[in-house]
Amino acid sequence: MLAVAIILTGCSPTEATQDNIANSTSGESQDIKLLNVSYDVSRDFYRDYNELFGTEYLKTHPNSEVKINQSHGGSSKQALSVANGLQADVVTFNQETDMNLLVEKGLVGTDWQQALPNGAIPYTSTMVLLVRKGNPKNIKDWSDLARNDVEVVIPNPKTSGTARYAFLGAYGYGLHQFKENSGENPTKTNGFIKKLLANVVTYDNGARAATTSFTQRGLGDVLITTENEAHLTARRFAKGKIDIVYPSYSITIANPVAVVTAVTEKSGKTKAANAYLKGLWDKPAQELLAEMYMRPNDEQVLAAHKDTLPDIETFDPVTVFGSWNQIMDEFFVDGGRFDQLASTK
Repeated sequence: MLAVAIILTGCSPTEATQDNIANSTSGESQDIKLLNVSYDVSRDFYRDYNELFGTEYLKTHPNSEVKINQSHGGSSKQALSVANGLQADVVTFNQETDMNLLVEKGLVGTDWQQALPNGAIPYTSTMVLLVRKGNPKNIKDWSDLARNDVEVVIPNPKTSGTARYAFLGAYGYGLHQFKENSGENPTKTNGFIKKLLANVVTYDNGARAATTSFTQRGLGDVLITTENEAHLTARRFAKGKIDIVYPSYSITIANPVAVVTAVTEKSGKTKAANAYLKGLWDKPAQELLAEMYMRPNDEQVLAAHKDTLPDIETFDPVTVFGSWNQIMDEFFVDGGRFDQLASTK
């Protein structure tokens, strides 16, 4: 689990409560510490956003010192850690059910989707295919991942939200391609997915670990990953060694965020945590999202980055498969559709 600290200094607080703040009229500095528990491949964006937020926050709270720690891993694994006691002030996941777990535990408010704009989703992403330089296996779409000569790398859908989107992206493509309905018996789609999963050479715990397996360990011919992780990998981790393939039809990834009010109300940091998340909708943050290859809500910002965030036909998983609770019960519980199709028996 990676922890990154961004520390900015200054003095006078206006938003913390009596139990953790110096009197704002005294001129004493205030130390505000926030922990952002997030999913695996968001770490690079939040590292830069933390610095951006700290600079902006300092303008209106000139005597504040802000320290933001990050914790990253598979989205569901992270949610479970918070449910089991990890003292997150904010959570920034990539799947609604991970947030719902914290609502059920009384850690996040039931109104978390109304507390922030756009249903508390500041940006979206999609799934793409990362291949070796020059695309030696000539992989052009999801259908190629079921070929006998292709080896596939994805994270584990039992621990990684990114992996669930990978599985559902391929499954949704199959339904679309074969004109089948997920509520019936999609025989052709099941057959396609069974072949694809038979080609998987490793299931890593999280998306960044899967990236490492593909780029550093040399496993597989194709990595199924998020658009932003693919671009960052091509630019930073394996520059000149890989290519990005956009499938013809993919899935929309929603990335919900929320304040863990059960924690922040005790420590007097709710206002600071809210400010941290609300800042994600400000223009500078939306621009940073696009620069980090995430799809911002701001349509003007998104349009200005069409060269790196091209139009792609996508589907909403809830529209195709039902609610996330239904999705989890059908596909990802023990013995569910994923386990059935991944079985070699």
